[in-house]
Amino acid sequence: MIKKAPIALALDAPDLATMKHWVVATNTYLSCMKVGLETFLHSGREATNLVREYSEGCDLFLDLKLHDIPQTVANAARAIKDVKPEFLTVHAAGGPAMISAAAEALPETKIVAVTVLTSLDESDLAPFGVSDIKQLTRELAKRAVAAGARALVCSPHEVAEIRATVGKEVILITPGVRPSDSNLGDQKRVMTPTDALKAGSDLLVIGRPITESKNPGESARKIAENLTNIV
Repeated sequence: MIKKAPIALALDAPDLATMKHWVVATNTYLSCMKVGLETFLHSGREATNLVREYSEGCDLFLDLKLHDIPQTVANAARAIKDVKPEFLTVHAAGGPAMISAAAEALPETKIVAVTVLTSLDESDLAPFGVSDIKQLTRELAKRAVAAGARALVCSPHEVAEIRATVGKEVILITPGVRPSDSNLGDQKRVMTPTDALKAGSDLLVIGRPITESKNPGESARKIAENLTNIV
């Protein structure tokens, strides 16, 4: 039996046929399938049902990044209760009350608090008075976990310090992960899969290096095999 790698495949597909192709080709090697906002908006439960039907032993990661007043977020979370995702993202910047509302609405789901998007760096945040992005992510992480988040999304560059802040029980999920020969796309704070795991990541979010390759299954296999000796 092939050991699945701790990778969440970002299923940012233009249509369900493409998404099915990616899931079928890669699910043998990966532990998680991530349905993002774009895919969920155009395909909804058809997308999540597809993941359940065509991936064996993969967690469903619903990446909606909810960010609103607590009551609205609680109602939104209840609206997808039937989907039963293992993970659901909210923005840590929404505050403790909002995170608690999501956690209470979906107690069986791990609420994942997104700290600072990996498409941003300190130059983007400087106009808002942020001079130390690591300090910001640590504070967001600490408050989110205290409010009921059981997982966090952070850049691999902050993962070691966040681990030291929140302890071993919290799942740390890192986007901005790119093999060394991949295009960075719109990501700024990036790291290779091997280095991200060594830094303390539990689950790596990878999309285009796999989905934009000529052979997604082969690309997933190669990345997964490179991580075998680390996990």
